[in-house]
Amino acid sequence: MPLHLISRRPSPTTASFTVSNASRHASTAAKLFFYFQLLLRGIVFAGVLFLHAARYRHLFFFEDGSFVPWTAVWSSSLGSFVCRVADNYNFFIAFASALVVYGVFRKGYTEESLLVIRGLGIQTSTSSPTYLSTAATRFIPTTEIQDIVIHEAFKGFEVRFYLAVVVVGEPEVVVVFPKLLPNRAKLEEVWRGSRHCLYDSKP
Repeated sequence: MPLHLISRRPSPTTASFTVSNASRHASTAAKLFFYFQLLLRGIVFAGVLFLHAARYRHLFFFEDGSFVPWTAVWSSSLGSFVCRVADNYNFFIAFASALVVYGVFRKGYTEESLLVIRGLGIQTSTSSPTYLSTAATRFIPTTEIQDIVIHEAFKGFEVRFYLAVVVVGEPEVVVVFPKLLPNRAKLEEVWRGSRHCLYDSKP
């Protein structure tokens, strides 16, 4: 997916830059497809929950529940089929269920951001691959920032540029947008904006 950069300047002393490969859902068809995916994920996840409810249907409230007529549910054609599958529960079904749950909660995109606050420091953030975990963040105080630079490196036979923060006392630099590695034009925009926000008080 193509990367897009979103730059915001909520105040003269604050700037944020977000790089993402998520779809923007600009067209009506893209929006409909996105909502269809959400609906499909919900149905699949409900199916996994229904399978595990059938596995433990003889426990808890799955036989004589006051809100759901579980006896009628288990005796239906779909319920009988799910019960047969649940009664033959094995490693492969458990593994398939785990894969399905992971697929349901997997984001399918990556979002990385850089927040710059003059006088305080910068914070880098990389989104988690699933909705079940939080993003990985790091805050670097201004007193520990030696410089913000654009480096180049070889990735296979390709030259890739990356934005890095040189931290005082650390042998390695902190790479900004380490997973997405946007192109040089986007990096230069972030580099100019972040240095202006940190060091330049002039408009």
